[in-house]
Amino acid sequence: QVQLVESGGTLVQAGGSLRLPCTASGRTSSIFRMGWFRQAPGKERQFVATMRWGTGITSYVDPVKGRFTISRNNDKNMMFLQLNRLKSEDTAVYYCAAQTDYRASYNTDYDYWGQGTQVTVSS
Repeated sequence: QVQLVESGGTLVQAGGSLRLPCTASGRTSSIFRMGWFRQAPGKERQFVATMRWGTGITSYVDPVKGRFTISRNNDKNMMFLQLNRLKSEDTAVYYCAAQTDYRASYNTDYDYWGQGTQVTVSS
């Protein structure tokens, strides 16, 4: 089992920045990939970004490319999502997720999830 705890969500003005940390615990050696998803009110959960834990290779959904950056601290089993130039449409609950199956798709089929952290962008 892997446990994930994310934090850092808050109210921020449009154009501002925010960093969301996610801490993994438990069987972290089983993690192949970690990612971020978000769910806006009335919408389905959406893939945002991911990182292969061993190689550091990243992927992003198009609307956040150039604005969001995913990073990690392997020693502390932590992952971060840096959100820059925030827009009102970035308002959502952001979830940290971990994937253990290397055969799974990078933007779906994650095995473990955090509880979510609310990011609200005011225009």
